[in-house]
Amino acid sequence: MTIQPQAATADLDRAPRMTHARQPLLREIEILDEYGARRRIHIPAERPLTVFVDKRELVTLMTLGAAPELLVLGYLRNQRLVGRMDEVESITVDWDISAAAVYTRKGLPDLAAKTSRRTVTTGCGQGTVFGDLMNDVSGLTLPPPERARIRQSTLAAMLETMRQQDSIHRRAGSVHGCALFRGSEMLMFVEDVGRHNAIDTIAGWMWLNGVTGEDKCFYTTGRLTSEMVMKAAYMSVPIVVSRNGVTQMGHELATRLGMTLFGRAANKHFLCYTGFERFDSEPLPEPASVRVVSSAG
Repeated sequence: MTIQPQAATADLDRAPRMTHARQPLLREIEILDEYGARRRIHIPAERPLTVFVDKRELVTLMTLGAAPELLVLGYLRNQRLVGRMDEVESITVDWDISAAAVYTRKGLPDLAAKTSRRTVTTGCGQGTVFGDLMNDVSGLTLPPPERARIRQSTLAAMLETMRQQDSIHRRAGSVHGCALFRGSEMLMFVEDVGRHNAIDTIAGWMWLNGVTGEDKCFYTTGRLTSEMVMKAAYMSVPIVVSRNGVTQMGHELATRLGMTLFGRAANKHFLCYTGFERFDSEPLPEPASVRVVSSAG
């Protein structure tokens, strides 16, 4: 996990007490390759983390454990289970029992109602959405295009930063990465087993440090599903960039929200799917056409 130290200052008066139970992110194993050779490689160290809220079991997250307390805090925020920072008294992670104990100051009396309607999203990095996803859209407002924009050159600089970023994926594969940018400056980068964990960890960091999303851009290696779009909207981030593609529901939700989505973004290439009004295009020159001349034998 990479964090720029100058990005924000924590609001200690509202922040919950938290452990710092970061775990090793890689594990070395021996493999046998196609040439019959034995060698040592690294793989991501996936582990379960069961979250308890006031002693009530809520969910088990599969994670690398890069910043488990931020992951739990962001999960609670993005699932709309906790609305204010001062509702959470403490988050304690104990890897000996693979559990995160969340204690609130006054309890969450509507927790049962909030968790009664639960949609489990399948696919890479299983996520969970509590409540009615589409009904929540009406209460979200992103900043207007004149206050939240991105130039093509800035997008290219972001993609170059991600290309050069040292990562677990580069060394071991099998993970997703997410990053938060202000202009071309990367404020935070985190990798985890799934893209949902990575975005929740960034959400937790933003909330803890009072970082707002209105002037930020979010990057992910994962595809832009409806849940990923919704989580970015909860963070008030109006521009989202993915190395992967966009699903139909992700596209429809972003259109309703007025969010700008870029997909298939790598090097200087990209597709802008929605929110063209936020994008200051600086078109690249069209590649020269190649003329094929056949010779008679």
